[in-house]
Amino acid sequence: MNAALVVTLGLLFALGAAHSYLGERYLLMRLFRRPDLPKLMGSDVFTKRTLRFAWHLTTVAWWGIGAMLLVSARAGRSVPTGDVGAVVAVTSAVSGVVALLWTRGRHLSWVVFLIIAVTAWLGTR
Repeated sequence: MNAALVVTLGLLFALGAAHSYLGERYLLMRLFRRPDLPKLMGSDVFTKRTLRFAWHLTTVAWWGIGAMLLVSARAGRSVPTGDVGAVVAVTSAVSGVVALLWTRGRHLSWVVFLIIAVTAWLGTR
């Protein structure tokens, strides 16, 4: 496997781990302390569980993308690695641009997304 894909996989794993840990610690925990959360199905428990599930599902998706690249790279010619890499690259580039514009550059995920876009592209070409 080439160095660009190794970097891509490492960044996808790190991005997911940071997202789950930092989001849980600095966002979800503070949000869940608020007394004005919507009460769905009779209490705020369902609301909290749904928010936590959706938050961490993003991490699972990023790790799944990394695993897809790994499997694709190992499969050789039987899987269209270049096409898979292009999809990952474009998705990551769009994510990076949206994060950059939406947060006006304050949320540094845009840097990681753009590096992932470049390394995924280079690693599968």
